[in-house]
Amino acid sequence: MEDRLLKNDDRQVLLPLNNEIERFFINTTWDEDWDDLGIELNIQIIFQGTATKNGKETFLAQVLFSTKTDQRFFDNSLQFYFNPGGSLYYDPVMFEPLPSFLSFYGNMILAGEIDTYQPNEGSKQYELARSIALRGTASNFSMGWSKRIKLTDDMSTNYGLRKARFAYYYGLELFEDGEIEESIKQFKEMIAGIDEVYDRIPREHYTLYFLKSHATEITQILQILRQTTMIEDLIELDPSNKDIYAKGLKDKSP
Repeated sequence: MEDRLLKNDDRQVLLPLNNEIERFFINTTWDEDWDDLGIELNIQIIFQGTATKNGKETFLAQVLFSTKTDQRFFDNSLQFYFNPGGSLYYDPVMFEPLPSFLSFYGNMILAGEIDTYQPNEGSKQYELARSIALRGTASNFSMGWSKRIKLTDDMSTNYGLRKARFAYYYGLELFEDGEIEESIKQFKEMIAGIDEVYDRIPREHYTLYFLKSHATEITQILQILRQTTMIEDLIELDPSNKDIYAKGLKDKSP
């Protein structure tokens, strides 16, 4: 947490917050069918100040959620109050500014993770996140929630990226298991998914982050598989990482 813009008294109020957020994510049962994923989540909170809302002192902050793999969400519109003597609890129905905010992004990240195991299987979590955002827009703490509804809509309907992410992880698993031909098919599906995204939204933000996260690994694998055409496709689709892909062509064995 970055709290240097806050007064000392406000910093004291927030002392338990770090542990409370950690406890919130660890102790919440997000989905009994997907309770063994072991997602490594990093949360950075940058406090910008305080404001009075409905007679309560509230904190204003920007937050970055990221995983160790390829998911990252930045939100610049968090407003919440905090009772240092209370606890944060996940409630899919009752709206509270901070727990609902954390629940929203918890479900967004879980949706993306589940999608890597089964095609489009994270749709349930996207709907849960959307329902939280809808309650947020109708609450007294509505700041930022309209943008979060749009985020759920953008991510859940980005079927090209969802296809590409599943195909990448499945292809990686097949490659590691020695199922070479099947892994090549999946990597072709990944390329097709990225193509679908860019047909709708060229240089789409979350697709670019997915590619940036995996450019080195996918280049190494495609080089081993001697899939020069796919590397060339990636250079065309993802010029931001063209130096990484180009190295895969230069280092290719004759």
